[in-house]
Amino acid sequence: MAEYSINKGIGKSVEYKGLKAQYLFIFAGGLLGMFVVFVIMYVVGISQWFCIGFGITVTSILVWLTFHLNAKYGQYGLMKLAAVKYHPRYIINRLRLNRLIKGRK
Repeated sequence: MAEYSINKGIGKSVEYKGLKAQYLFIFAGGLLGMFVVFVIMYVVGISQWFCIGFGITVTSILVWLTFHLNAKYGQYGLMKLAAVKYHPRYIINRLRLNRLIKGRK
């Protein structure tokens, strides 16, 4: 009878080669976008060597930046950075001081 290992990754986020969660999708989307840009540049008639050099340069930057962000901010870091934009910097209270001190009756 065949033995099957139990999947111990239930409830964990997606991970591939150290990239976790949203970084993996940013990486895959960036590579797909770079491929589309490369094809468009090649079809338009730009030099083949320029297209290859541009593709290698931009893809290298994309790989470095994605792994750098993953190491710096962690799994949920980009979501936390985006959430900070929606928090107020300070709270304005327009009640008079004596009304604040007295409280509610």
